[in-house]
Amino acid sequence: MNASFKVVIPARYASTRLPGKPLALIAGRPMVEHVHRQCLASGAEQVVIATDHAEVEAGARRFAAEVAMTREDHASGTDRLAEVVEQYGWADDTIVVNVQGDEPLMPPALIRQVAGLLQTHPDAGIATLCTPILEAAEFFDPHVVKVVRDRAGYALYFSRAPIPWDRDEFATGSERLPRGVPHCRHIGLYGYRAGFLRDWRNMEPAPIEGSEMLEQLRALWHGVRIQVAVAEEPPGPGVDTPQDLERIEALLSAREK
Repeated sequence: MNASFKVVIPARYASTRLPGKPLALIAGRPMVEHVHRQCLASGAEQVVIATDHAEVEAGARRFAAEVAMTREDHASGTDRLAEVVEQYGWADDTIVVNVQGDEPLMPPALIRQVAGLLQTHPDAGIATLCTPILEAAEFFDPHVVKVVRDRAGYALYFSRAPIPWDRDEFATGSERLPRGVPHCRHIGLYGYRAGFLRDWRNMEPAPIEGSEMLEQLRALWHGVRIQVAVAEEPPGPGVDTPQDLERIEALLSAREK
């Protein structure tokens, strides 16, 4: 049975490396419109763009998107989602998928997958995805978030550090990834229950969250279970820089040929 779910796209106007990022044009359309299209294709019953800026709101309404205006001072995208939940009065058991506004190539299948994980794992407050790490350079890169799971697929820990650390292999100075050890990269696509998002606002930030700069560690610190599955297909690249825009423009142009 397919899960019934909603999608919220946090789309802040401010960006250090790419100001006005949600409205940056890719193949003649604002980036957030590409994200919105992927979300609609996922089968979500409702897709809401959550922004704090009038220009993003106006741009989204030009392609007939549903928009929620939110506060400017949210510390994270999760806080912004929590405000949307309150604005719409969604029931606590509503599944809400957070798709970042800078992911124009996020596969619809992965959005459905995350929503389905919450439906099949009623004890999880959050669901997310990962992909195998096959290259040592990716494993040792602090910009790549790693996740370690238990035997049932629940997250044990997320880190920017290379985990799990192979004591014997790496003690010799080797940077070869040992075989038979699950090295996984976390994908920043989340599914939540609306009730968890209401609780999130009252959760004390965790020391490990501030150290790693990973807000999902707050949930683990408070005992919330996070189900993590291997993505059914590779996610598309996100956008952080003008160079990323050029790369995605090229990818979209190649698809249309």
